[in-house]
Amino acid sequence: MGFRAAGNERGHKEACRRPTLGIPSGSIGTSAEDKVIRHRVFSAAGETMTSDPFAEFKARQRDGWKFFAPIAMTTTAPAAQLVRFAGVRPGQRTLDAGCGTGVVAITARRSGAVVTGLDLTPELLAVAKENAATAEVDDIVWKEGDIENLPFRDGEFDVVLSQFAHIFAPRPEVATKELLRVLKPGGRIAFSTWPPELFIGRMFQLVARYLPPPDPEPAPPGQWGDAGVVLERLGGAVRDVTFDRGTMLSPALSPQHHRRMLEDTAGPMIRLVQSLKGDPARLAQFRREYEALTSEYFDGNTVHQGFLMTRATKA
Repeated sequence: MGFRAAGNERGHKEACRRPTLGIPSGSIGTSAEDKVIRHRVFSAAGETMTSDPFAEFKARQRDGWKFFAPIAMTTTAPAAQLVRFAGVRPGQRTLDAGCGTGVVAITARRSGAVVTGLDLTPELLAVAKENAATAEVDDIVWKEGDIENLPFRDGEFDVVLSQFAHIFAPRPEVATKELLRVLKPGGRIAFSTWPPELFIGRMFQLVARYLPPPDPEPAPPGQWGDAGVVLERLGGAVRDVTFDRGTMLSPALSPQHHRRMLEDTAGPMIRLVQSLKGDPARLAQFRREYEALTSEYFDGNTVHQGFLMTRATKA
């Protein structure tokens, strides 16, 4: 296993407490009818019933991330880093799992790969298609789907990529198994994640403290930024695990501007603000804490967001 650190991260480090990034229950209660609602998932074809215990969680994720497009451009430089780190080559069948607005998928396609992008949120896929048309790469295949239940054959892809996306799947063991299932033996998996001790990981922890604990409880997304946890989750299914680091720079005029931008676009922040509408004092307290955290990483009108990249070969 190799490890090479790249880029600088501002702010002190702290031990990973690994709290859960909760999803408020909102208006769904505990009646018999509401319990049925908790087991619904939504697709382009309409409502279907499922035994997935995280169906409600995924439905809320699907809805919450639909506002993400305005800040997707901040992830374009890290997308190029991930594609380069993964060693994507012309002609390789490549999956961008949790593709969002298509920044990784389009980057891989422009590198010559044969690309499929998958995301849970149709509004983001619509933007991805527009971005692909603008980039004149109209042959990318876009699919709506769940990382925990990928609609692809075993060994269908030479490369599987995910940029800050699979970390929100509630069951890491299920997501990992699926991502590796669709990867051919000898193929490469590569993904970018947020370390728990750096800005976004600490933001996850802060948000979690202000949200009620969900039931059932999904795995905290920040755990995917811990190299030890990543090694444990990938296990013996892979070889030649390599890590690298980078820093994403998000432009903002102030910590307050950055907070406002995420409150309008990032699923977890949107949910938190909605959940605290009836408690303005607690919402104001959260905002003060968030701005103080952001100030530790704010310099030159940018917020410095350190990330971890992982690459491995399927055994």
